[in-house]
Amino acid sequence: TILHPLCVKYPPSAKYRRCFLTELIKKVECTAAEPLDELYEALADVLKEGESTHCYKNYLLPTGDCVSLAESTALISGGTTGLLTWEAALHLAQWALQNPGLFRDRTVLELGSGIGFTGIAICKTCQPRTFIFSDCHPRVLRQLGENIQLNGLIPEPDITWSIQTESQGQKVEGQTCQNPKVIVAELDWGSVTEKQLLGLRADVVIAADVVYDPEIILALIGMLQKLSTSRADRKAPEVFIASTIRNPDTYQLFQAELDKVGIRWQMIPVHSSCNFLYEVQPDVTILQLFL
Repeated sequence: TILHPLCVKYPPSAKYRRCFLTELIKKVECTAAEPLDELYEALADVLKEGESTHCYKNYLLPTGDCVSLAESTALISGGTTGLLTWEAALHLAQWALQNPGLFRDRTVLELGSGIGFTGIAICKTCQPRTFIFSDCHPRVLRQLGENIQLNGLIPEPDITWSIQTESQGQKVEGQTCQNPKVIVAELDWGSVTEKQLLGLRADVVIAADVVYDPEIILALIGMLQKLSTSRADRKAPEVFIASTIRNPDTYQLFQAELDKVGIRWQMIPVHSSCNFLYEVQPDVTILQLFL
C-alpha cells in the first residue's frame, strides 16, 4: 500500500513565528517586566517577511523507499506552475510502479518533468537503464536538479543536447540498473531538432499534466512528430501521457490534433483513485500514443 505524503514546512512559517512572538511579548508585558529589545527586533524582522511557500513532501513507496521533494505550495510561483507536483504526475507514477517491466533496462525520456516526482519514483523502483528528465523553465530545472540529488540520484554533469551521441543511449555491458544513469536536460519542444532526439535513443517517453493549454498542445504535437520522424532504423518509442481533465474542450482538442497528424492513440485503464492522494480525486486519464 502506498501511504499518503507527509508535508512539513521548514522553517516555521512567518505567520507562525509572528503569532508566537506576539503572544510571548504579551505574556512578558503581563508580568510588568520590560520585554527584551531582542523580542521586538525579532517581531519586526518577521513582519517584514512574506509568507513562505516552501515545503518538503515525503511520499512512501510500496518498496518502503521514499521520494522527498522540495516544492512550492503556491499554484504559480516564479512565473511558472512547474514548482509543485500535479495530480496526473501522481497517477502516472502509481501506474508506472504497477508496470515496472515497461521501464526496466530501458532509456526513458520524460517531457515536462517539473520538480521530478514521477521520474524519481520510477528510478527508485523500476530499474531503468537511463532516465532523462527534461523541462524548459530555468527555475524548474534548478529545483528539479536539487530534488534529484535530495533523493540520492546523481545527474550526469554538464549534459547538453549538443553532446548527446548514439553511444550514450546504448546499453553499457555490465551496467547495473540498480543505479540508472540520470540526465537533466533543457528541452524546448519548439526548437529541439530531430537529430538531437535521435541521439537520446529513448525507448519510452512519458509526460504528465502537459495538456492544459491550446498553444502548448500544438507545441507538444510538433514535438511528438519530431519523435516519430527521428527513429532512423530504430523502433518507435512507446509514449504515455497522463492528463487531468480540467477543461474537456482542451483535452478533446489534443485528441483531435493527434488524429489530424495521424498519431493513433488508445486510453490505458487506470484505477479511479490514486493512493498518493488523500483529498478529492481528479479525473485523470493515460493515453498510449503510437508514433
